[in-house]
Amino acid sequence: MNHLDSVLHGFQVALQPGNLVFVALGVLIGTFIGVLPGLGPTATIALLLPLTYVLDPAPAIILLAGIYYGSVYGGTITSVLLRIPGEASSVVTTFDGYPMAQKGRAGPALGIAAVGSFVGGITATVFLVVLAPLLAGVALNFGPPEYTLVALTGVLLVAWMGNVSVGRALVAAGLGLFLATVGLDSVSGEPRFTLGSTDLLAGLSFIPIAMGLFGLGEVLYSIDKSPTGTKIKHKIGRIWPSRADFRQSGGALARGTLLGSVLGLLPGGGSVVSSMTAYVVEKRRAKDPSRFGKGAIEGVAGPEAASNAGSTTAFVPLLTLGIPPNVVLALLYGALLIQGITPGPSLMVNQPDVFWGVIASMFVGNVLLLVFNTALIGAWVQVLRVPITILSTVALVVMLIGVYTVQNRVSDIVVMLVFGLLGYALRKFGYEVGPLVLAFILGGILEVSLRQSLLISGGDFSIFVTRPVSLGILAVVAVVVLVAFGRRWALSRRGIAPAQEERAPEDAERS
Repeated sequence: MNHLDSVLHGFQVALQPGNLVFVALGVLIGTFIGVLPGLGPTATIALLLPLTYVLDPAPAIILLAGIYYGSVYGGTITSVLLRIPGEASSVVTTFDGYPMAQKGRAGPALGIAAVGSFVGGITATVFLVVLAPLLAGVALNFGPPEYTLVALTGVLLVAWMGNVSVGRALVAAGLGLFLATVGLDSVSGEPRFTLGSTDLLAGLSFIPIAMGLFGLGEVLYSIDKSPTGTKIKHKIGRIWPSRADFRQSGGALARGTLLGSVLGLLPGGGSVVSSMTAYVVEKRRAKDPSRFGKGAIEGVAGPEAASNAGSTTAFVPLLTLGIPPNVVLALLYGALLIQGITPGPSLMVNQPDVFWGVIASMFVGNVLLLVFNTALIGAWVQVLRVPITILSTVALVVMLIGVYTVQNRVSDIVVMLVFGLLGYALRKFGYEVGPLVLAFILGGILEVSLRQSLLISGGDFSIFVTRPVSLGILAVVAVVVLVAFGRRWALSRRGIAPAQEERAPEDAERS
């Protein structure tokens, strides 16, 4: 199957009536969740993981992917109207989106954000179509040493490029690697850390852990932060931007799209780093930088295009190398594993419906996002008035039912409750749960491929530096780690601790 035939096959999968429904549901649910401050895509995807047991692989991942990139736009609505970013990537939108709303231009701000998301998403999907097969072709030459380094890279780089201290991120990753060892040893068959429980012989299940850390933990944290509904003070008016708005923001849309498409490929990049970088670029190249922070439409257009582009190209390392570059895609990685599918270079060949169907669904999903989010603004505004406690109660009931029905085990409910409290505590004390989940998911692959590599080499660790591909991976890791250190050094020179960046959404909410 050549490249064009593969793309056409993907559209055949995505345009099937059932899959179209799942694309539409995904972007609608994602926007809905993005509108609600505190309940993000991570919690929602964790909540819906049990669905992956009853759906075929392609529609399951199409639904979850739609939720992901739909939520990226949903957070824009609260950023513009309330100065409350629904998502971390929407923090930058508050800088100029909210001042535009104060000047009576909330409609054009939301409109240009929708257009920016559409342009960024569609362009980045083209990048995905072009780059993914090329990278997958290279990765087909991977053996156990390369998979060992790829799995280790996925854990270390996200820990290094996170928003908290490296030490805390590595502690969380270490805990995740430990949890991955629970159960029977894959070689000797000896039980490890099972505490005599027969339920733990098969290891800890991904679904109750994910639903606990991200679902229950996020619900508890959200209730603690914002127990009541919100009030809209600004009239929205006309949504579609004027010709003058498009002329003023056209360059920002193009630059934001390009930046997001490139930065989304990096572990730890995605929508957050992309949107922040795009804002800085627009402000520095502006003839009158003083306009920014006072309602400059370029300050909305560029970051929104970059945000959606970054969230889309982040699928490249997931689908081709099996590296989830952020927490949300780690959950998608887990959803694929639940289906018996291991993301990586063989996915394009062994599961073309999933690989090309998901990519093609992004074209459809971004078109639907543009339509929905220019027609349903009024409905999303009404959603903002629902108290978070009501939504959280419904979410808790769904989580309890969902985690039990997967394997009909009460022990899974206990695991979810324990990890829910752990997730809440980690958030309260400034730890990230992302490295923990990534390490837990990749831990099994890392252990098996490491042991296979050492069996091949007779216990000689030089196998990781004598093979050209594995040596190349080590070189890439070294470069990215140096970049991460440079970023932290630059922040420290400006008197900003990396952990402060994570608190930006809460700071904006308090303001």
